[in-house]
Amino acid sequence: MNKLVLIGFFLSVIAIFDSYALKPSDCEVCFAVVEKFAAGLTSDEKKDPKVIEDKFRTFCKTSKGKDHRFCYYLGGLEESATGILSEMAKPLSWSSPVDKVCEKLRKKDNQICDLRYEKSIDVKTVDLKKLKVRDLKKILSDWEESCEDCIEKGDFIKRIEVLKPKYVREDL
Repeated sequence: MNKLVLIGFFLSVIAIFDSYALKPSDCEVCFAVVEKFAAGLTSDEKKDPKVIEDKFRTFCKTSKGKDHRFCYYLGGLEESATGILSEMAKPLSWSSPVDKVCEKLRKKDNQICDLRYEKSIDVKTVDLKKLKVRDLKKILSDWEESCEDCIEKGDFIKRIEVLKPKYVREDL
């Protein structure tokens, strides 16, 4: 009986720790960049942390958007204020999985997991009433339009509906 209680306790502890594991949705830019970068390394390059750091700096020179910001946070750019590149390079050289690498980076700099890719909104199919005001503003901004008199969510929706024929093609 005591063994069953002990086994049950250990299984519940394992389940609790497993629920705290970092998921790709929690740190999407880190997961995407580290996976993309690691996929471009040869097996010999993956063994040496210094080589990984140099390759990452080269990788960062061509990065754009949120990937570029991620590189900045890690120290992969010349203008980076800080440098925690070794915190990524060492675990990669040990063949650690991406989630563990990002977890380690998150412990050093929490901003890394605050980065999110912008979601594209398909105005043709989306229910505008279900979007947040910031998403409605983003649609107008992407169209380089404004809504000076918009105060409430309904005002933004009306403005988008008026402009929709100009920017959204309705294919038959």
